[in-house]
This record gives sequence, C-alpha cells and structure tokens, in this order.
Amino acid sequence: MLPALQQTKQRVQSIDILRGIVMLIMALDHTRDFFHATAMTEDPLNFDTTTPILFFTRWITHFCAPAFVFLSGTSAFLAGKRKSRKELSIFLMKRGLWLLIVEIVIMSLIFSFNPLYNIIFLQVIWVIGWSMILMGLLVRTSIKLIVIIGAVLFFGHNILDYVQLPQQGPGHVIWSILFTAFGTVFKYGETRFILDLYAILPWTGVMFLGYGFGKLYQEPDDVKRRKTILTIGFAVIIFFIVLRYVNLYGDPSHWSIQKNGLYTFLSFLNTSKYPPSLCYLCMTLGPVIVLLALTETVQNKFSGIAAMYGRVPFFYYVLHFFLIHVICVILFFVSGHTSKDIVDMNSPFLFRPQHFGFSLGIVYVLWITVIFVLYKPCKWFDTYRKTHSQWWLSYL
Repeated sequence: MLPALQQTKQRVQSIDILRGIVMLIMALDHTRDFFHATAMTEDPLNFDTTTPILFFTRWITHFCAPAFVFLSGTSAFLAGKRKSRKELSIFLMKRGLWLLIVEIVIMSLIFSFNPLYNIIFLQVIWVIGWSMILMGLLVRTSIKLIVIIGAVLFFGHNILDYVQLPQQGPGHVIWSILFTAFGTVFKYGETRFILDLYAILPWTGVMFLGYGFGKLYQEPDDVKRRKTILTIGFAVIIFFIVLRYVNLYGDPSHWSIQKNGLYTFLSFLNTSKYPPSLCYLCMTLGPVIVLLALTETVQNKFSGIAAMYGRVPFFYYVLHFFLIHVICVILFFVSGHTSKDIVDMNSPFLFRPQHFGFSLGIVYVLWITVIFVLYKPCKWFDTYRKTHSQWWLSYL
C-alpha cells in the first residue's frame, strides 16, 4: 500500500475508534434514563442527592455529544476531499434535511413509543442536521470563514449569560432554539409539546471547528501531525482548567466549595451541557482531541471493535434507542406493571412510569447487554456498507 493511502486509512481509523468509544459510552446514559430508579425523580448531578459513582456515570457521557458533533465536522472535511465544493454543499444540505426529518419523525417515535406524537424531541440529531445545512451554505466560501464563524460561536456564545433575553413571545422562541434551549418546552397544541434540549448555534460552532480541524489531516508527516493534535488537545484542557478556576466567564453555573474535597472537585467538573457552555465544550473536547492523536497507530482487538461501531454511528444510534425502549417495555410488564400504567403524565416515555427502575448496578448490566446485542447487527451493516455502493448508504 502506498504511504499516502495508508496514512489516510490510519486517520480514518483513529476517528472511527474514538467515535465508536463515545457511541458505546453514550448508550450508558440512555440506559440510565430508561432504567435507573431515580432517573425521573432526581438529577444525577445534584450534590444533595447524588453519589460519586452516579455523578461519574452521568458525567462521563458528557463527552459523547461534543465528540460526535466535532467529528461530524471533521468527517465532512475529509468527505469534501472526494467532492467538489458544489457537490459537498448539496450533500451536506440534503443530509442535514434528512437528519431533521429523522429526529422529528423517527427518533421522537422511538423515544416515546407514542404514535400520536404528543411530544416531539429535539436533540443531538436536530443540531447536527441544522449545522450541516449551515455548513453546506458556507463550504462554497472558504475554510477560513467557517473556522472564524465557528470560533465566534464557540468562544462567544456565553456572552448571552449576561444579556437579558425575552422570556416569552416569538423572541423567546427564536433565542431558545438558536442559543439557550435547556429542556425548553414549546406548546403547539392542547396536548402537544416540543421538548428542545439542544440549542443549535453553540453546537454549530463545534461542528465548524471540527471541519477546520480536518485540515490537519492533510499533513503528510505522521509524527508532526500527531504532535500538533496533541498540542491542541492539551492546550484546550489547560484553557478549560484556567477558565473554570477563574470562575468568571464560560459557564453560568460557577463551581464552589462543597462538603469535602471530592465534592468540590465534582463541582469543578459540573459544567453546563444545556446549552453547552464554553467550559463544558473545552472540558470534553480537549481529551477527545488528545485521544485522536493517541489512537492513530493503535491496532488491537478492542480498537477494531470500537472502530466497527464508529463506522456505523447513525445505524447504531437509531437502533440502540429502539432496543433500549423495547427492553424497557419487557421489564415494564415483568416488574408487574399493567396497561393502566403505560401512560404516566410525569414521564415523556410510554411504558416508563416516573417511579420505575432498578439499581445502578442493574443499569450497568443492561448497558453491557445492549452493546452486546447490537454487535452482530452493526457488524453486518458495516460489512454491507463496505460491499455495496448504493447512493442512500451515504445518508446512514
């Protein structure tokens, strides 16, 4: 194999490994949402009620959305090397529109199992879709402009923490959708709601910077490239530590001294995801970038499995939510619940009453089970993609 081709393969491999790891970790949080006894009644990041293991169970999954969005931008750049600017622009906009449809029509149904769509969920697929559409509009300009806009959104959106924004009316809706959504509920009918968890533009900044990051993979010197990526990753980590320690800008929730050193440390790590603060994004993306450099040359059984999951992220994402909810339905009836308990007005999910669930240990067992069950389907789809070239495969 020619060195240049092998180099490209290694770059893609490192991205797939990391993406696969975060996809597996992501399933832990979603398993906890559906199966942990206190998932609907207590915040795992609330220091008055949480435990260190519960806190870290939630905290470790913070890395998933930033990594997934950032790497989506990087993958878009790499895909663009095989397309003209016009072709890439059209592809990104079409794929972004497709993701919006998937989020509203398919994922909302899988989340809730409610065919009446009383609740529409806007989550990470929603912001990836819009970010791809916006990127599709900009790829015809220059990578420099995309990076500048991304940096302004990434570093500057927390300025809004100090601005009095509209609390109602169209202005409130627009600002929430674009910048400040944090589980914001929009009512669009007597019994119909939109639950917006992900504000679009802060995440768009992440994707735009990920797109610019992709340019590093044009560096032909493997060692120099890895050193550059490591430097960037550690710089982001240091920036997070300093910014968080100063406690003035970058997160609306300041850290504080707690009852002991461990909980004070947890307070330091307890950055805001909804909407994603600058501290949150630096805390998560710094280690992600470091791992991108460290996994470039890794070749072992685990990296192979992780890369396999990472090559089919969309397929895995949709399927893992469906599997989790199906298991929830089974355990719902096994645990003694009946049809009268299917709908709980305090829960957005059917077959998942507010007071239902198991210990954290059982949650971990169910998480491993979900990953294990999905291995064969994901491996099959990975093989299918490698051996087929239908146009629609590029949208999955």
